[in-house]
Amino acid sequence: GTDIVFDYIQEVDLSKRPFTARGDSGVYTCDTMVIATGASARYLGLESEEKFKGRGVSACATCDGFFYRGKKVAVIGGGNTAVEEALYLSKIASEVILVHRRDELRAEAILRDQIMAKTRENGGNIVIEWDSHLDEVLGDDSGVTGIRLRHNDGSTREIEVDGVFIAIGHKPNTSLFEGKLEMENGYIKVQGGMAANATATSVAGVYAAGDVADHTYQQAVTSAATGCMAALDADRFIAEQSAK
Repeated sequence: GTDIVFDYIQEVDLSKRPFTARGDSGVYTCDTMVIATGASARYLGLESEEKFKGRGVSACATCDGFFYRGKKVAVIGGGNTAVEEALYLSKIASEVILVHRRDELRAEAILRDQIMAKTRENGGNIVIEWDSHLDEVLGDDSGVTGIRLRHNDGSTREIEVDGVFIAIGHKPNTSLFEGKLEMENGYIKVQGGMAANATATSVAGVYAAGDVADHTYQQAVTSAATGCMAALDADRFIAEQSAK
């Protein structure tokens, strides 16, 4: 059977089996472990940004974009995440304002080409605000009504928008495993590939699933799929250990 425990794990010991997880309410041991702590969207830290989260401020276009069909939205950022969000929203919203603090996008070349082809100058519905950053999210009791941009020369400008998408990347929730598992840019490294144990980490018997090991797709369906894979890998590991 399955026991569901609600607790906050503060420390793990993966140096020997059984593995140990120490939480606020108790200590837990296991012969295999699946890590699925996910990744959290990065935010700018503005007070107004926090105020309108869920009321016009989002960090997931594929999750919330449909709310803005035929409306005007802003995307904040200049890397792959921001460009991908802007391109996705351009198929839904009437206009997309991409706000970037530099004069050149940091996204991959193919994404830069795609978004430039969809700018207003080329007949599209994307407008890029160069050398600018989000100074404040504007709104009222109904939600977001606009944004105030601060340009690098110090001047400001207000633009009416219905929604704001913060797209400055994600931070994997892996601090608990620092120094215990191999990582890359904070994401847990897994074996990958088409063979068994694709979700295996650098410690035998420990597996990772979802956004905690995925800096590319970060979708519910891919997280669910790798969760299933990790469960199968863990089950196989236990069976192999029992057979020894």
